[in-house]
Amino acid sequence: MPKRRILFLLGMVFLPLVINAQELLPRNKDTTFLLHEVIVNAYQVNTRWHHVPGSISILSGREVQAGDGNNFASVLHALPGIYMHSGTYATSRIVIRGVGSRTPYNTNRIKAYLNDIPITSSDGISSPEDIDLPGIGRIEVTKGPASALYGSGLGGNINLFTPGSYRNSFNILLQQGSFNTLKASAGGSFQHNDLNITGNINHTRSDGYRENNHFRRTSLLSSGKWKRPSHAMEYTLLLLDMNAGIPSSIDKTLFKTNPKAAAANWKAIGGFKEYRRGLAGVTLENRLSSVLNNRFTVFGRWVDSYEKRPFNNLADGSSGGGIRNKLNYHAERYDAVLGLEWITDTYRWRLDMKDEVINKNREIRNHLNLFAMTYFRPSLKWNISLGGAVNKIGYKLTDKFPGNGDQSGSRSFPVIFSPRLGANYAPNNMVALYASVGHGFSMPSPEETLLPEGNINKDLQPEQGWQYEAGIRLNLLRNATQIEATIYQIDLSNLLVTKRLTEDIFTGINAGRTRHRGVELLWRQLIYQNHNFPGNLNMNVNYTFSQNKFIDFTDDNNTYDGNHLPGIPSYLFQATLVWNPIKPLILDMRFQYTGGQFINDANTETNDTYCLLDAKASYLFKTAQLGNVELFAGVNNITDTLYSPMLTVNAVAFGNAEPRYYYPGLPRHYYGGVSWSFPSASRQ
Repeated sequence: MPKRRILFLLGMVFLPLVINAQELLPRNKDTTFLLHEVIVNAYQVNTRWHHVPGSISILSGREVQAGDGNNFASVLHALPGIYMHSGTYATSRIVIRGVGSRTPYNTNRIKAYLNDIPITSSDGISSPEDIDLPGIGRIEVTKGPASALYGSGLGGNINLFTPGSYRNSFNILLQQGSFNTLKASAGGSFQHNDLNITGNINHTRSDGYRENNHFRRTSLLSSGKWKRPSHAMEYTLLLLDMNAGIPSSIDKTLFKTNPKAAAANWKAIGGFKEYRRGLAGVTLENRLSSVLNNRFTVFGRWVDSYEKRPFNNLADGSSGGGIRNKLNYHAERYDAVLGLEWITDTYRWRLDMKDEVINKNREIRNHLNLFAMTYFRPSLKWNISLGGAVNKIGYKLTDKFPGNGDQSGSRSFPVIFSPRLGANYAPNNMVALYASVGHGFSMPSPEETLLPEGNINKDLQPEQGWQYEAGIRLNLLRNATQIEATIYQIDLSNLLVTKRLTEDIFTGINAGRTRHRGVELLWRQLIYQNHNFPGNLNMNVNYTFSQNKFIDFTDDNNTYDGNHLPGIPSYLFQATLVWNPIKPLILDMRFQYTGGQFINDANTETNDTYCLLDAKASYLFKTAQLGNVELFAGVNNITDTLYSPMLTVNAVAFGNAEPRYYYPGLPRHYYGGVSWSFPSASRQ
């Protein structure tokens, strides 16, 4: 169905509701939404969302917990400008504003943080989806080049925060679903005087829809804060253990006829990956004066991973840590932050084939980021930001396998300066206009820095880019309507491309220039709110149109100038309705429409558009003695659509076989469960 027709039909459905919302809303202002009062800190200082000098997307705890709690992609798709390829629970790739689409099997153009602690690994891989959703209380996303804020990461930043609690509580969740999918979670919070501790233990396992598709993950996430008038101490601890089969991608014929099948070579050897991850950080906050505040964080992290593959086996891991310090100055008309982030990591990897080592390396990475940002408010209507960051990065490779010669070496990249300028004009609480321009960069991963022979590629350069954006925020109908619209353009140079030479050998090349343009729309609407039936009805709609093209790109003597980048839907639309007809009952429904996308640089192969429809119902029983007991059930992909939510772009065909582009999505599947919390808690 053409996208214009879909938008027209949806407009015909929702527009009358919005027109009538003024009459349906209650007159008591305490019951209306105060969305403009949301406080965000993704721009390094705590700022009201309505006054942020740039685009930022926010998901509340209620939105994060919607759905079955296993699909991180459906959570992120509630925000415009973001698309998450999701092949399995353990294989995914996040693309923000078209950046990062050509990375084969992971996310390496986006930086992720947990409670202000970087969780992006030393090889540049970000896996925020590894963190179980019950442990996440809020998500903030900055989109596009923002290195003045967070260093390396052209696609943007994903900031995760654990939920805060100021009382004693305990909760348990048990959930069973299709394909023998089981989820169990237990957590709680402890509060005494100035001490607050929260934590969750989660276990998820599934046989999977496809062959060789088992999944098991156990995680512990805990955070706490001890707060005094002049100082405070916080901690964050994450431990994770995961094991998952790899069905891999399949060709078009198999995708159409038997989507449950795994790739034959991965099935034959029972390919899988497993890893264990740990992250720990402690933050000391000192109130130096009425206008000065300092936050000093020290953190450590480690990862051990193993992957059994048809062509060879990979054992890799990293260990390291760093410090992050932010000195904040706050006055009536000024805010300023001066900070540094230093990370050192040792990344090691070993390849073996038939129990014989064929390669073994160790790479030490050091990354220093010095940043400063100032916010000037000449009046209550204006918020102007100016800042920048200086980044210095170096690699040292040690060849631990002498059988193919010593390929040790080092690479020190030039200092990179990334400025940013932004402005927000809010004449009142109903309207805000903003614009920004900023520079960003991304560093090559270890896989990309090496030539096929194993030597360091001395010619490979970081990719860099500039982003220009402008937008408007509206809070209407006594703040029951929230609308944000953004237009942007990103110009990238020295585009880093992961090039697949054989089934098991990749390298990186700089592939010229690309241009990313788009329009993003977010609309959140309280349609009506009543104390009695029909209760409350909320709507969340987002739409993204993007055009991402090669401006200057030649590969293997093929010129792709003017072609669209593969792996990026041309448009995305998602609508969510949350109806609370009576106090104990909540009904959720989500509709997602994903536009077509090219699969290869030549634009000769395309992935079809598809629609998904999900629904969930939950009923809450409140008791004075036993707390809250909630029963819930849901169904995803109600229409049983055959679709591919993840693509292997530019897949190579070996021999007479078809290229294996497609990861089949889950068919119609069901889940249900029960959660118990004590003491009684109101929904958020």
